[in-house]
Amino acid sequence: MKHENPDIMELEARPLAPEAPPMDRRARIARWAACLEAHEGPLAALRRIEFMAPELRRAYRDPASPLTVAFNDPVLRQEGLAGDTLGDVMDFFDMTHEDTHRLLCDCHYHGTMTGPGLAGRLRQFAGRREAGTLWQRAQNVLSGRA
Repeated sequence: MKHENPDIMELEARPLAPEAPPMDRRARIARWAACLEAHEGPLAALRRIEFMAPELRRAYRDPASPLTVAFNDPVLRQEGLAGDTLGDVMDFFDMTHEDTHRLLCDCHYHGTMTGPGLAGRLRQFAGRREAGTLWQRAQNVLSGRA
């Protein structure tokens, strides 16, 4: 007869908790915004990224940037954020070069970038993109392209 620990047997008999569904784009951006609001340190805006070649821009990183704040969050890493380079962030949050330039580049910050300030901008960006997607779908339906 095999002797087993009753505590282990009980754990094995319990049904597994269902996995949470993956976050959608808007939820990931909201999580990043929450991380930025909670961040207690200076943030470095990305420097002159509009002048970089695309491959250099994708490799860009700064340990004091909002990119690193996102990567330091275990939830975002678990969701699939691969690293703290601009390319990793662009892929994970589905952002274009223009999006990242408008949201993260130093030329759009006169003074200091703050976590709460960027968090607000990210939330507005996510909402605008969502509204634009809905508008595009409506136009496709009305024109018979849907």
